[in-house]
Order: sequence, then C-alpha cells, then structure tokens
Amino acid sequence: MDEIFFFDKRLGISIPVFKKEWDQYSKDIQQNILFHWEKIRGTIPDRIKELENIINEKQSLLSIESDFAVSCRLNTEIAEHASTINELWLWFRVNQSVSGKMHT
Repeated sequence: MDEIFFFDKRLGISIPVFKKEWDQYSKDIQQNILFHWEKIRGTIPDRIKELENIINEKQSLLSIESDFAVSCRLNTEIAEHASTINELWLWFRVNQSVSGKMHT
C-alpha cells in the first residue's frame, strides 16, 4: 500500500493517490486498498478533535490578545486549522460510498 497511500502532513493522515483507474487494479488490490483506507478513515474523527482543541486554545488566546499583529496571526492559524478540518470531513464523508464497494 506504500505506493498508493502517502502521508499528508497538513491533514495528519495518509491519503490515497491513484496512479491508474480504479478498475485497472485487481480485485485483491482493490480490497486491500479499501481495507487500508477504512483503518485510516477511522482515525479521522480523532484528528478532527485534535484540531478542534488547537482551535479552542488559539481562540482563548485571541480573546485576551491586544496586539493586532498577533491577533491577525492567531486568526490566520485558526482559519488554516478550520480549513484542514473541512478537508478531513470531505475525505471522511466522500469515501463512505467507496467503502460500500468492499461489501459488493
């Protein structure tokens, strides 16, 4: 699976990068990919929770920050983490339908 799944530092998970069409993989490889993805997919809610905790900490800091430049930096960091959470939810939800292929 090392040739299909690559760690995305920003997301904090490995994501699939297919070099050919899905149907070009053998059924055994497809099953292995789906099984491996399900293990990764199961970690996404925990990763989202980690990022939510970081956002909450930064929001607490922001609420007491009086320096404009620091406030801007904190806001940017919060927005970046929120964007990562949105992308993680997309990976989690979009691939629910792919996971159904495991059972057909």
